[in-house]
Amino acid sequence: MTAQELLAAYARGERDFSGADLSGVNLEKANLSGANFSGANLSEARLGYANLSHANFSGANLSEAALYGSDLDGTNFDGANLSGAMLL
Repeated sequence: MTAQELLAAYARGERDFSGADLSGVNLEKANLSGANFSGANLSEARLGYANLSHANFSGANLSEAALYGSDLDGTNFDGANLSGAMLL
């Protein structure tokens, strides 16, 4: 799934992106509040300065992802792979 496809789906009201392959996508500054990314592959994704509040990343692969400056209030990372992720 491309960043454009995901953002269009989100704009239509879709919130379930569980299991999606989003490796390497650029979603910087995107509003993805409340989205479900459980089990998704977001390795090397660029999510800097995004609104990820109350999103679900349980079991997701976020290795090497950039999450610096993002709103992570209430975000679920249970069981997520955050190895090498940039959180600050």
